[in-house]
Amino acid sequence: MSVYGDRVEALARVLALESGLVHKQTYWVAGPPGSVCVTNRDLYLRLVGEGERMNNNGRSLAEFLRAWWLVSRPLSGRGRLDLDTVAAMVTAAATVQPPPLPAAWRSSRFRAVDEPACYADWEAVVQSQVADLADFADQGPLDEYAAFGVDAPRPAGCVRANGSRWYNFDPRGYLECGMAGSLGGWDEGDGVRKPVPGPVVPLAPEPDPGERIVDALSWAVLAHLAICGQEYE
Repeated sequence: MSVYGDRVEALARVLALESGLVHKQTYWVAGPPGSVCVTNRDLYLRLVGEGERMNNNGRSLAEFLRAWWLVSRPLSGRGRLDLDTVAAMVTAAATVQPPPLPAAWRSSRFRAVDEPACYADWEAVVQSQVADLADFADQGPLDEYAAFGVDAPRPAGCVRANGSRWYNFDPRGYLECGMAGSLGGWDEGDGVRKPVPGPVVPLAPEPDPGERIVDALSWAVLAHLAICGQEYE
């Protein structure tokens, strides 16, 4: 039996165990009762905090995404995930050993995910993003202008689920922009982003930055979060 500080940490441990098990095993993980993440802001703060820790610990975005895919697999049959489980996936993915990059991810012809609907769509986006990052790595270090937007240097004829434009290349930036672009939850006091004065015409619908209760997230929403993690500024 292991005891953890809160429900997210306990769930993260369960996911870490399940993702590495070959045979079924019985284990007991305990933590304080009650949800930790109830609102979009709760989830925003939790994910940005995990992203900051990953940056500080030297975990690359590619390593995080491969680990995120790994720990997601035990949950693939669920249609919706409560916020604590979403936070637990990211928490587990911050520490578990990421699997090696499968060569097939770089050569697969993915279907473009314009309107995500299920786990398979989220999975295709994440796998495509990992392949893009491998292509970037083949080209050498990114320069200081990459954060202003750069297209993935994909091989000729390559078809992937995600768009080719990238703005975020580390876990914290990916998770912060993913949350801000898909679910909101940020606050001006965070010092990360501020409302733009005057009229703005967004390229895609954007969430209200205010705090609101969120019951659960579908894989479609999580796919949108992943896409915003790559493309949102």
